[in-house]
Amino acid sequence: MSHTVGVRRAQKQKTRQALLDAGLVLLEEQSLSSLGLREVTRAVGVAPAAFYRHFRDIGDLGVALVEESLGSLHTMIRAILAEQERPDGRIALVVEAIATHVREHHAHIRFIARERHGGVRAVRAAIAAELDRFADEVAAALAARPEYADWSPDDMAMLAQLYVDHMVTTAAAFLEAPPGSPEAEERIACTARRQLRLISLGCGQWRTG
Repeated sequence: MSHTVGVRRAQKQKTRQALLDAGLVLLEEQSLSSLGLREVTRAVGVAPAAFYRHFRDIGDLGVALVEESLGSLHTMIRAILAEQERPDGRIALVVEAIATHVREHHAHIRFIARERHGGVRAVRAAIAAELDRFADEVAAALAARPEYADWSPDDMAMLAQLYVDHMVTTAAAFLEAPPGSPEAEERIACTARRQLRLISLGCGQWRTG
């Protein structure tokens, strides 16, 4: 009996992932607000009724894509901030992590860039919440470092939000880089590193007040 349950659960997860993958492919050419449920189920080869076993509606599928798009980036950035002692080392690794994430998850990042200010409220809210959570994680990681011992929680939150906004801007720049152009990617990376270095140097002069 347990084997049968396990097989069914695995099949259900496989179908759910297939719906997410199909939705992402279709969203390369259109916005989520124009995507039809039947388009997604047709691409997967399942009946429209099967969609509702996994998602309430297209907006719910979009929210799941937000989680899929940004979740793994959180883990990478947290590890860099926690483990890398030197500011220049953190900056270089963060920029490289963003470049790699965009390179490996191009469709996901394009989805986030398009839908961050798109027409589906639930997805806009999910992206905003995910970025806020990201900022909270960055603030907590930085607050553990001795150079920020005297910073107030409000100032730490402000700095973390600045870093997250910069990461989003940098990801968008990598997204628009000409395909197969390492020179263009390096120019974007160089600019991002310099900007982050400027922020880092400014932090040394900041006084809470």
